[in-house]
Amino acid sequence: MKSAIVLAAGKGTRMNSKLPKVLHKVCSKSMIEHIVDNLKECQVERIITVVGHGAKKIEEAMEGRCEFALQSPQLGSGHAVMCASALSNEKGKTLVVNGDCPCVQIETYEKMFEALEDCGAVVLTVSLNDPKAYGRIVRDDSGKVLRIVEYKDANEEERMIHEINTGIYCFDNELLFESLKELKNDNAQHEYYITDLIEILNRKNIAVKAVCSSDPGEVAGINDRIELAEANQWMQQKINRDWMKKGVTILDPNTTYIGKEVEIGQDCVIYPNCHLEGNTVIGENTVLLPNCFLVNAKIGHDCTIDNSRITDSEVKNECTVGPWAHLRMNCVVEDKNRIGNFVEFKKTKFGFDSRCAHLTYLGDSEIGSKVNIGCGVVTVNYDGLNKYKTVVKDNAFIGSNVNLIAPITVGENTVVAAGSTVNQDVEDGDMAIARNRQEVKKGFGAKYTSKRKK
Repeated sequence: MKSAIVLAAGKGTRMNSKLPKVLHKVCSKSMIEHIVDNLKECQVERIITVVGHGAKKIEEAMEGRCEFALQSPQLGSGHAVMCASALSNEKGKTLVVNGDCPCVQIETYEKMFEALEDCGAVVLTVSLNDPKAYGRIVRDDSGKVLRIVEYKDANEEERMIHEINTGIYCFDNELLFESLKELKNDNAQHEYYITDLIEILNRKNIAVKAVCSSDPGEVAGINDRIELAEANQWMQQKINRDWMKKGVTILDPNTTYIGKEVEIGQDCVIYPNCHLEGNTVIGENTVLLPNCFLVNAKIGHDCTIDNSRITDSEVKNECTVGPWAHLRMNCVVEDKNRIGNFVEFKKTKFGFDSRCAHLTYLGDSEIGSKVNIGCGVVTVNYDGLNKYKTVVKDNAFIGSNVNLIAPITVGENTVVAAGSTVNQDVEDGDMAIARNRQEVKKGFGAKYTSKRKK
């Protein structure tokens, strides 16, 4: 069985935040979500997150997605692993993962599981040009890991080592909990350190191996907002490169932000400053012009979306949307539609080959096929207490500056004259006019303008 222990009990004081560190987001998803989702992709069956500071917020955010263990008081990394005692009777392989390392890839975890086949523990390492004060990896001539030496305890020769410990491990689970019993806290901090397990295993002649990451950015921990930004940039660039390899054109990867769950079809073109988040799906040959913001949006094939915001809504094939359009709350736009500038849809179904070119609000509406919605049309759907539905059937023509006061149904092949405020149903084939007749006062205009000139 594969298990994992995620260490997420620390204060994260350098984040300067009331939010627990592991709930800060990288590419629109929290650190802890990235880690747990990647572990599940590796077929990890049990995940225990060790919490401490901000425990309630973390548990609420991750409810149903993993198990929890409380570390209180906090007596070091080894003690944190001890708190995951629910795994103590399990057999198999167990990853120990830092909750502030969201960029570690699925492939890296899988390499660690594979490397554990012929040893008792695996340490994830990385080589740095400047290893600073990180713990050094000391190997023997065969490449096996003998110990992890903290910088302050290292001699001159050991400080010359460039391979450092990332704090991520994979253990034989039975060996892990057996060896935890041998950890001691006879150090200045009186804490139990997980790094001491390496020497304990070596004393038992149990081999410890290392998997070395080729990318320092992948295994970097996040301790402050600067490192959070660096992690965002690393993941953003990786996601963008992966999509470009699959046939998506991204004109400026530095200003394009794509969430990990987003799906994009071949031959799409994404212009600068587009943000795609959540469970967004983009079909083939679609163009996203600058400044699009899509969250949980489904966009079909051969569409053009221009400088628009689409959330929790679907735009089907061969549509154009924008610029400055806003679709929200489960809208559905059928094929071959044109949604123009400064149009807002809320909870609206917009039928096949219809038009809504500009300056319009449609809320709680169902619009048929081949309908024309003129400029400045408003569905008056809210009376201060309740929302009401507007239905406009096929081939209707709604003139400019019309108010449709819901609940209302406008039938097939109807016309609503420009400037009308309509509050009664319009039967199929009829025309509705609801406006005052024009009155002309002879000469009044000239008198009025002459007064203004004076």
